[in-house]
Amino acid sequence: MPKEASKIALIFEKILPQKWLKKYELFIYSADMDFLASEYLLISLLVGVIAGAVVGIFNLLYGLVAFIGGFVGMAYFYPYWKINKRIEDMEKRLPDAFFYIASSLRAGISFSEALEELTTANFGALTKEFKKTVAEIKKGRPTSEALLAFAVRNRKSPVLYRSMMIIIEALDRGAPMGDVLVSVGNDVREILRIKQERQASTGMQAMFFIITSGFVGPLILGIVTQVMAEMTTEVGNFPTGILKTILLGFVILQAVVSGLGIGVIREGKYSAGLKYSALLVAAGFAVFQVASTLNISM
Repeated sequence: MPKEASKIALIFEKILPQKWLKKYELFIYSADMDFLASEYLLISLLVGVIAGAVVGIFNLLYGLVAFIGGFVGMAYFYPYWKINKRIEDMEKRLPDAFFYIASSLRAGISFSEALEELTTANFGALTKEFKKTVAEIKKGRPTSEALLAFAVRNRKSPVLYRSMMIIIEALDRGAPMGDVLVSVGNDVREILRIKQERQASTGMQAMFFIITSGFVGPLILGIVTQVMAEMTTEVGNFPTGILKTILLGFVILQAVVSGLGIGVIREGKYSAGLKYSALLVAAGFAVFQVASTLNISM
């Protein structure tokens, strides 16, 4: 990183609380991004400045919105998206990885050797995680502690965390690991099947929220602002600017609430709806702006 950029990154380290920076660093580390918290915040700030400058050429207020959106999107939503994609990939491959380790154990090798053999297989992001675990074991860390670190790094996924905690407990108690791994692998596969069925069964409800909050609602409200603007020329002064701001605020609020609702419906938690909220806000904002500038006069 250039010296000027390093100086700005140091400013972040001095201004922001160290406790917060450590949490944020763990957040981007979970997204498999090799940056310090201050460095990545600087990158996010630059993205926000560029987005704000480009949009601000046309409209200063929208430029400010683009700056905030670019910064927040890069600082939070992009790592959050990467974490979700990474966790989804690891959960999908976890049963096969457990079956692979179990077959190695039944061939007569130790659990640590089976983990090391797993690192040569192709299980995507899961292989990288096990490589970190094996590297810690080779440095002298107990196997249980290395697996616990694996679980903590991926605690955002209840499936990964609980599975690893079961493996750790079985390892500490001296249980037959081959049977335990097969049993846990089958349980994980069943959980993922139920999760997929839930998402498939709630697809229509989610689509309804997306259409109404991201397209139809903003389109209608955008046209309403045009109608009110046309009425202004006939009945005299009317605060169309204030009305447009109020309706735009309603569009954004509706998009956020709908996104959170989709998260609850599809995945059972509000935090899962943040990604849907961000997409609906962007779509609703764009549709509203286009609809409010259309010429509907006859």
